[in-house]
Amino acid sequence: MADHGWRKWTRRIALALAILLVFCVTKAWRDTMADPQLREARVILRGMPQSSASLRLLVMSDLHVAGPDMPPARIARIVAQINALQPDLVLIAGDLVSDRRLATRYYSLHDAITPLAGLTPRLGTYAVLGNHDHWRNAAEARSELIASGVTVLDNTAVRVGPLAIGGLDDDFTHHADIPAMMANIRRVGGAPVVISHSPDPFPDLPAEVPLMLAGHTHCGQISLPLIGPPAAMSRYGKRYACGRIDENGRTLFVTAGLGTSVLPFRFGVRPDIWLVTVEPNKMPR
Repeated sequence: MADHGWRKWTRRIALALAILLVFCVTKAWRDTMADPQLREARVILRGMPQSSASLRLLVMSDLHVAGPDMPPARIARIVAQINALQPDLVLIAGDLVSDRRLATRYYSLHDAITPLAGLTPRLGTYAVLGNHDHWRNAAEARSELIASGVTVLDNTAVRVGPLAIGGLDDDFTHHADIPAMMANIRRVGGAPVVISHSPDPFPDLPAEVPLMLAGHTHCGQISLPLIGPPAAMSRYGKRYACGRIDENGRTLFVTAGLGTSVLPFRFGVRPDIWLVTVEPNKMPR
């Protein structure tokens, strides 16, 4: 009788574990393949002239085009979703491709980037490179982005209306040059907005930069119940790991990104894009 009871409990435990496994696999696939969640915020942008109209900045990052989860056709669908939001600018914070070992298919930079040509923001699309782009072929990534109508900012800046959009090259692979980027921001003039693949340069930016937009961390990519993300791809731990961070009068947005890295799935962290509306301070001084 004791042996029969033990076998009965063993079967129940095995069944419960099988159900848990099916649940986890199903949730992971749904979280991985979900349409990006739209996250919205408003920022009063210091240095933006009072006469300026508000601008809608669409922030996307970490496309990581690779099989099985992120073929170019999925990027094309996301591009259509972004266009439906009618942003004024699209800002891409790097990592266009992925060469992870667990990929079922790798895509060329041409195939990965070409869908971005379909973006139709009123004031253009601007991008920085990420660590995966440098590891693959930075020169080719730049060339393909330019061919798709995307302006590449590698420690440079452009004036877009009342904004000075500065692009910081990838910090993770030691290509970031803050002094060079800041010199270009000051040269073009305007209210500074910085795009960076990694959020880690944020505390090193001068106080005159009120807003930075980044990716790289995937918001952990995996978030476990009660524990949260086991790791954050940042030397500051969870300080700049995800979402909106207001610090010392400045604001940082870190997107969860679109694709996956290292492991080909998400769990508890869905893809997202940010629509950040920047506006001047219209209150009288």
